[in-house]
Amino acid sequence: MQPYFYSVSEFIAMGKHGVFVWSCWAITVGAMLIFIAYSRRQRQALIKQLTIQQARQAQRTTKATPSATKHSR
Repeated sequence: MQPYFYSVSEFIAMGKHGVFVWSCWAITVGAMLIFIAYSRRQRQALIKQLTIQQARQAQRTTKATPSATKHSR
């Protein structure tokens, strides 16, 4: 069994296709990193929005409960 590339420079050149191969790798990895960052930001924004919504709902429930008990007497 013989190695396809005998040196690191041959591996990087990829038989004169290195520019295409490594640019595709860079674009793919870049797109994946951007997708991960976007997903994390969206998740954080959703958690923040849900926290605010839950706090508002808790305030409404707290305000509605005492007045409802006063009217029922």
